[in-house]
Amino acid sequence: MFTTRRQWEHKALQIGLLTLVVGSAWMLRQTQGAVVMEIYQGITRPLQTLQPGISPEDRIRDARLLELQTRIVDLESQNQKLQSLLGYIEKEPLTERPIIARVVGRSADHWWQQVTLNIGKNAGIKEGFVVKADGGLVGLVETITPNTSRVLLVSDLKSQVGVTISRTSAKGVLRGDSSVEGVLEFYEKVPNVKVGDLVSTSTYSQKFPVGVPVGRIKSLDLKKLPASVAKVELFPPIRYLDWVTLYPKTENRDPEKPNVENKQP
Repeated sequence: MFTTRRQWEHKALQIGLLTLVVGSAWMLRQTQGAVVMEIYQGITRPLQTLQPGISPEDRIRDARLLELQTRIVDLESQNQKLQSLLGYIEKEPLTERPIIARVVGRSADHWWQQVTLNIGKNAGIKEGFVVKADGGLVGLVETITPNTSRVLLVSDLKSQVGVTISRTSAKGVLRGDSSVEGVLEFYEKVPNVKVGDLVSTSTYSQKFPVGVPVGRIKSLDLKKLPASVAKVELFPPIRYLDWVTLYPKTENRDPEKPNVENKQP
């Protein structure tokens, strides 16, 4: 008799537990866990009052502080870039001091082709102005509006720059390759060039002043037909341009030089 009673109590306990589990699952499904959240909040709320918490005012204050810190870091970065740029400009003769501009527009579809600057005709900018940055030649002002300028980058596929090898004076045309490199086509079949040679604008150029640094020879293909070619690592930070300098167009006065930017080598 006693054994039967214990078995019945055991089964009743199992049935009760099963009913509680099923009922809890049904309640969770119907309330989408709201009851559990209420229970959790009820348990943790007293604990939160016992320890110092973060009030909404403190959260807003922290957010503002983080915003100010971010702005300070950004301003310090811009200040360093401008100081470097001004140091570069101060080396120029007073009569040739450039205009400083900032890149304010760049399309992901034309990342290596063009950029938009924050100054234009109202600041004295004209089509054909030469654009430089730390490292050397960036490109040429292609179109202008009263307050903006669009620059054709040297990395554009249609860009052509007359260049020379500083060490040997070997000459050719540098074309953009939509990357941090350019393709240099030489006039000579076997030019006197080696990897590591420095490249700058030449006296043959009709669009750019002489002697502007462009890049460094990265690789050579002297068997290429009809002319030898080289890969040139571009010096200017074309990938992440920020501040640039603009110079009026200057003509290289050499009546015997060809217009290499408008001719196939």
